[in-house]
Amino acid sequence: MGRADARKAQQQRSARRSPRGRADGKGRTGKRTGIRRFFTWKKILGTFFGLMLLGMAALVGLYFYVDEPDPNAEATLQSNTYKYADGTVMAREGKMNREIVTLDKVPEEVQKAFIAIENKSFYEDQGVDFMGVARGLFNTVTGRGKAGGSTITQQYVKNFYLTQDQTATRKVKELVISLKVDQRMEKPDILAGYLNTSYFGRGAYGIQAASQAYYGVDSSKLTLEQGAYLAALLQAPSDYDWANASERGKKLVMIRFNGVLDNMVEMGALDKAKRDTLKFQEPIKPKPAPGLEGQKGYLKQAADAELRRQTGMSAAELQAGGWEIVLNVDPKKQAALEKAVQDELESKLDRKDRPVDASVQAGATSVDPKTGAIVAMYGGTGMADHWASNALRTDYQPGSTFKPVVLASALETKAVTQDKKPITPNALYDGTSKRPVVGSKIPFNPQNQDNKNYGDPMMTVQEATNYSVNSVYAQMIVDVKPQNAKKTALQLGMKDREGWPEDKPAMSLGTMSANTVEMAAVYATLDNHGKKVTPSIIKSAKHSVREFQKVESVGSQAITRETADTVTKVLTGVVNDGSGKAVKSSAYEAAGKTGTTESNVSAWFTAYTPELVTVVAMFGEEPGTGKQVTLTGTAGGGRAGGSSFPAEIWKAYTLAALKGVDTAKFDLSEAEMGAVQTPSRSSSPSNSPSSTSPSPSGSQLSPSPDPSKVSPSPDPSKVSPSPDPSKSSGKPDPTKSGSVKPDPTKSSASPPVLPPFQQQDQP
Repeated sequence: MGRADARKAQQQRSARRSPRGRADGKGRTGKRTGIRRFFTWKKILGTFFGLMLLGMAALVGLYFYVDEPDPNAEATLQSNTYKYADGTVMAREGKMNREIVTLDKVPEEVQKAFIAIENKSFYEDQGVDFMGVARGLFNTVTGRGKAGGSTITQQYVKNFYLTQDQTATRKVKELVISLKVDQRMEKPDILAGYLNTSYFGRGAYGIQAASQAYYGVDSSKLTLEQGAYLAALLQAPSDYDWANASERGKKLVMIRFNGVLDNMVEMGALDKAKRDTLKFQEPIKPKPAPGLEGQKGYLKQAADAELRRQTGMSAAELQAGGWEIVLNVDPKKQAALEKAVQDELESKLDRKDRPVDASVQAGATSVDPKTGAIVAMYGGTGMADHWASNALRTDYQPGSTFKPVVLASALETKAVTQDKKPITPNALYDGTSKRPVVGSKIPFNPQNQDNKNYGDPMMTVQEATNYSVNSVYAQMIVDVKPQNAKKTALQLGMKDREGWPEDKPAMSLGTMSANTVEMAAVYATLDNHGKKVTPSIIKSAKHSVREFQKVESVGSQAITRETADTVTKVLTGVVNDGSGKAVKSSAYEAAGKTGTTESNVSAWFTAYTPELVTVVAMFGEEPGTGKQVTLTGTAGGGRAGGSSFPAEIWKAYTLAALKGVDTAKFDLSEAEMGAVQTPSRSSSPSNSPSSTSPSPSGSQLSPSPDPSKVSPSPDPSKVSPSPDPSKSSGKPDPTKSGSVKPDPTKSSASPPVLPPFQQQDQP
């Protein structure tokens, strides 16, 4: 062997002895460096299996360490006590609604329906589905929802032995006890225990109580379709109860209902041909528990919803009882509100013989703006007639009661008109009906009520608010930008829901959904000089074990005081001289807005005094279907707008609620009405763009006439329709135009008779 051959052989031996590594650009290899030395496949697998062994060892240890406990406290449930603000007891509720039945009292196909949706491997597993637990844990960690994957055995253990708490300790105990229970009990006994301890909503624990609550039959009479719905319901009883479920809730429970039947086919428990013939069977209306008739059931419903929202507890946990809940509801104001609805609406309806009247639903919320306390609430004629509270429903639009939000947004953002002038109460807009908006990518040309033209064509924002002129506010929201108006609405207390038309000028007409509590929040915030008010029905809540920390109802500044006070000043004009004139009274100073939606399916009146904010709404709901229908023809009359029954209820209630109270005047020292701009023509409405309708006296109408302040100026915004010669000299303060409340003590002149258009509400 030559020297060259020997050297080559030595290099080959050295290469075989050297550690493997990644080849460099010249074909050489090197040692692993950095973090790669610690994370090799061997080490990763070794660590994984080591952790598995440790976990198994820990589980074995826990199996012997954790004893099977006694049944939990639900076997001796307490009542929840609900009290009015003065401490008197309103109702007690929470007694266990459960009747234990043996498994032979549940049809076999219904048993299989629960297994199909909850735990298909029930008869094969050992009480715990570790893959399901891992999958549920993964969903929780990745933000896909709470940990799921529990078997029927685990759910039975949780219901019978443990609590509903979502903690790691409780979950570990649940796993261990489930293994023990599966060893000790037969599968049919576990299934029977599960069906008898599960909470189905409507206060019903167990399959027998649920059968009665949802279908009015014993469990032994349940059909497969009924059983499939009850099985689907278990995941979220409050959200999936067909009587008060949202559209989204109904869609979700129908997905689960169909999933029950499809899974049964997959398991071989149901013939495919039969499955295709099965249809969803709608449950019966819920019935209020004894002692919760009238408004008490609705008040409890509102309190429960708020308590659960603030604590995160489930309906089953709340039903377990032990709570003493004191409401903010004043029993005297509550009685006054109920009487006002009865006197001004219900006594005038013929629900039996007049179809329109049978569709009428009313809801109301009254709030103290200084504290946020809900002092009175009206949910409907009773839970036996209408289970879901009309005060809390969110399936109707607020209509023109949203317009003050648009004005607030304009003032807050210092928006300008198309001709670059600041938007103020004295700014001018074209009031022509069906006028196309300018500056929007989305065409919109709304019609004013009765297709009337206002201003011929120019009018002030104050006048447009008084008469709720759609064409003006449609243009204003384009100038403000719809997304800015939505932002202001959320700051004031409205909720962002699916379907909010945030980029469309139609939003100016209140085309989103809202409930009376949210609109009370908006107007209470305006009343409270812009400080955020979140209405609350709970004054305090105590429990022997759980803690409840009440959320503050009055927060920081949502909008500036100047903006809030300016909007309030404008809304006094609506009450003094506009569509809300029906509530005008010498007993209080009020600011408010009427609202009526398209096709008159809902009508609102939202107004406030310095002491009280009250929202009254009417909804047209076809009995039995929930379909929105018109209110026109209510009580044998014509169009039922916000200035009709809702305004009458508001006035009757407010007079009673404030009786004996030393009512105050609004402190609007920071309101800014803006520079006066003179319209070129009359602000009176007409039925065609070219015509002008004079007032009865021949003079031009002011949006807010004050008999004590008449100017010889031809400016329509300053001229009173009923001048007082003794007060005709001197120039009025332009910042008070369109919003000053007439003082009857300063003039003996009779109040002006307004033409019909000024007494009609706008959409």
